[in-house]
Amino acid sequence: MNNLDPIAVFRTEAAEQLEVIEAGLLDLTRNLDDKAQIDAVFRGLHTLKGSGSMFGFDQLAAFTHHCETAFDRVRKGEAPATSELIAAVLDAQGHMQALLDQPNGDHDAMSTRLLEQLHRAVGREASSSNQPIASKQQASAAPTLRTWQLDFRLPADSMINGTNPLGLIDELRELGECKLSVSTDALPTLDTMDPRQLYLGWNATIVTDKPRSDIEDVFIFVMDEMVMDLRDVTPAAEASDSASVVAQPVEVQVTEAPSAREEQRAAVGDAKSQRQSDNVRVPALRLDEMMDRVGELVIAQSRLSQMAGSAVDLGLRSVSEEIERLAGELRDTMMVLRMTPVASLFSRFRRLVHDLARETGKEIELVTTGESTEVDKTVIDRLADPLVHLVRNSIDHGLELPQDRIASGKPAVGQVTLSAHQTGSEVVITIKDDGRGIDRARVRAKAVANGLIQPGQPLSDQELLQQIFQPGFSTAEKVTNLSGRGVGMDVVKKTIEALRGSIDVKSDEGAGAEIALRIPLTLAIIDGLLVRVGNGNYVIPLSAVEECLELSIDEDLRSRGRSFISLRDDLVPFLRLRELFRTGSQPDRYQKVVVISTGRERVGLVVDQIIGDHQTVIKSMSKLHDQVSSFSGATILGDGNVALILDVAHLIAAGQQQEAQMRAAG
Repeated sequence: MNNLDPIAVFRTEAAEQLEVIEAGLLDLTRNLDDKAQIDAVFRGLHTLKGSGSMFGFDQLAAFTHHCETAFDRVRKGEAPATSELIAAVLDAQGHMQALLDQPNGDHDAMSTRLLEQLHRAVGREASSSNQPIASKQQASAAPTLRTWQLDFRLPADSMINGTNPLGLIDELRELGECKLSVSTDALPTLDTMDPRQLYLGWNATIVTDKPRSDIEDVFIFVMDEMVMDLRDVTPAAEASDSASVVAQPVEVQVTEAPSAREEQRAAVGDAKSQRQSDNVRVPALRLDEMMDRVGELVIAQSRLSQMAGSAVDLGLRSVSEEIERLAGELRDTMMVLRMTPVASLFSRFRRLVHDLARETGKEIELVTTGESTEVDKTVIDRLADPLVHLVRNSIDHGLELPQDRIASGKPAVGQVTLSAHQTGSEVVITIKDDGRGIDRARVRAKAVANGLIQPGQPLSDQELLQQIFQPGFSTAEKVTNLSGRGVGMDVVKKTIEALRGSIDVKSDEGAGAEIALRIPLTLAIIDGLLVRVGNGNYVIPLSAVEECLELSIDEDLRSRGRSFISLRDDLVPFLRLRELFRTGSQPDRYQKVVVISTGRERVGLVVDQIIGDHQTVIKSMSKLHDQVSSFSGATILGDGNVALILDVAHLIAAGQQQEAQMRAAG
């Protein structure tokens, strides 16, 4: 197995670091005096700069250095944290991502523009004076020089992991006068030397006006694994002279006994090793490959179970049952490995909402709940774009301007809520706002104008609200940078249906709208109900099945021309799959009706026989079958035959359309 590409690993970790920086900046917008967040953003920028330089991302390192310097001044009280500064670094953070993605691209013009914005935000005057704003008394004082003795030894595998010792030494020299000597006491003989290991140590004497923390920050991303001894050795005379300029106590350094220091370092190293062993980074592609193998194993196990079921050999049956149990446990474990909390998805929208608030002039609060709900990673990735469309529409169409909200008796700050919860084998993700709601009269008028419905055509409330997902549909009075072109909501519907999901819409005029996305937890293996229609076998996703009823030939004949069944005082439309699939076969004497649902909508499917539950490994349909909308995939049965997986959302839509036509005709 090939080793991971170190550049690819760096890109992944740098992207995570950018997310941490963004989260810290967004937290600061709510409390500009949050010292912990200021320190966190500085550490993130410092780490990104240092690691970028080590891996050859020079443009990224040079650009990030300016942002790091700005936050360093804020951290030291030399400049205030302002909303302008936060906005400038947020814009710069997006540019850092571009520098990460295209390290050799031409980014000079954008870098220059963003750095000018950053300098304006932090203030040229304060930058040139380089004095703290916290104390006028300190501002008039001369800088205090201190002498530090630094003895350090980096981890032996530093160079393997991308750490460049020369880069760290250059950073030390930037702090002030620095005299260095090399320690070679750990250098082995040539016959035992590993050229990949680092055996050298360094002893440095640094004269600087910078505090102790600046020296420690040079080693911020190797601190836990290195050996470092830092002592203040400022001569007493110099300390006295400094004290005469400004009253400042001399720091006293208490040096631990060597044995105590070694014990502490060993404890830190053990803790670091433990953290590293708790988590292993695995490329998503390998998980996908492993999931494919597990799927093939489930199919093979199904074939074995079918063969063993008719076998006389009890030993074979016992082995088959044991393999079935182990395959099931392996499948469940594999499914858990692919699960990701939706927090990773929701966190992306903090920046989006922040930027849209600036763009629209609206005051917006983003609320998230259920972030610990887990979904298959593939589902998470494919949900990102639909959620962006829905959140943008909620803000642009739904939320009013502050003055309009106040005039209607609402708080000036509008609220957008993202929530998630699991129900059975589905996860429901809801986007809710407390804005003006959906104007049903305008929706109906637009649908008629677009030829989607006929004037006066009776529609249920859900059918009317679902019109907003039709291609080219928009009720916006004008086109904006955010929406209004009728593009996006139809893409949302197609994406959700491609995930075998469904969409429910609720809205109270003047009180907001709520859109619920119902998505399966995983796309790879599902529990299904295996049925027979004519001579063909089909699979219905078990999560959509409500109940099964019997439909005799007499009842079938009575319902001709009006396909409804009475289910606890409710009329539920049903589809005869034998006619829909044109099997050309006669119905069984005792047909079955499988009632399926997505949210509030229910439809019955008439089948000839219910065979039983089936562990379904989903296989994609070929390109030739892309236009066959009744099926979402296929699976291989234990006897080697293929069964098609029914597309529940499409069949329910077909049933509802049939019901509407019958009611219009009747």
